[in-house]
Amino acid sequence: MGLKRRFGWFVSVPFFGVQLGAIIGVAMLGFSWKGVGLAAALFFGRLFFVTAGYHRYFSHRTYKTSRPFAFLLALGAQTSLQKGVLWWSAHHRAHHKYSDTPNDPHSYRDYGFWYSHMGWIINRETENTDTRWIGDLTRWPELRWLNRFHVVPGIVLAIVLYLVGGWFSFVWGFLVSTTFLWHGTFTINSLSHHWGYRRYNTTDESKNNPLLALLTLGEGWHNNHHYYQRSVRQGFLWWQYDITYYILRLLAAVGLVWDLHMPSANVIAGNYSEPQRKPRAAAIPAAGVAPTDQPPVPALDANAE
Repeated sequence: MGLKRRFGWFVSVPFFGVQLGAIIGVAMLGFSWKGVGLAAALFFGRLFFVTAGYHRYFSHRTYKTSRPFAFLLALGAQTSLQKGVLWWSAHHRAHHKYSDTPNDPHSYRDYGFWYSHMGWIINRETENTDTRWIGDLTRWPELRWLNRFHVVPGIVLAIVLYLVGGWFSFVWGFLVSTTFLWHGTFTINSLSHHWGYRRYNTTDESKNNPLLALLTLGEGWHNNHHYYQRSVRQGFLWWQYDITYYILRLLAAVGLVWDLHMPSANVIAGNYSEPQRKPRAAAIPAAGVAPTDQPPVPALDANAE
């Protein structure tokens, strides 16, 4: 059993259109170091909201924050045009439950590099938000609204860039930046399950990769993350740089986030036993039936109300 691959034109056309537009736009405007700087600033700026918001807060709840700041994290992440906060979190939790099995939304082992890298996000089979995985998040009406209108923040960003800096800002700040942001994020689904080394003997193919960790603000320590998902810090060792974690520490210093969950010495030493994954033939829960073996995600804290 596994996912069918039915690519939808409604998603595929704008997805490839942005990337084609970036190539044509740069060809017409010409190379510019100023443009590269603008693209890099919006690449890393938005990437932080994806890594700290979509991933470490909403998907894994590795720290706590206020409800207004959580909304800002989701809003910033959705300017990346990687679909909605609830959609992203639901698919990511399913990925951890069924990692590198046919029921994994983007299994490198079962579907190959290109599908795990970007094919899965334009597949009609993965279009819907399975709320059975995210019961802790769906009671926030603002998150439901953002998820429903997930393209709005990205479109607003594109319009603002054009109004402020014309075609130059639109091409470099939106088209080029978004193209690299997509592929930078997607490397964790594809390359991080193929290229690197394994420190921990997890039940999947996750790898640690220092180069991808640098490119993705710390997400490249992927084997560490699959070994112990609840850690806010994915670079467990002092030399494993994790820029997302460093920024979260700064935000904690000024009171915007708190209760950052860290791995214990036993976890780092390899003495942590994670729940066993279902066999490869395990089925996705039937419609209307909540998964009983979701990844361990804490409930929303009272301070986030």
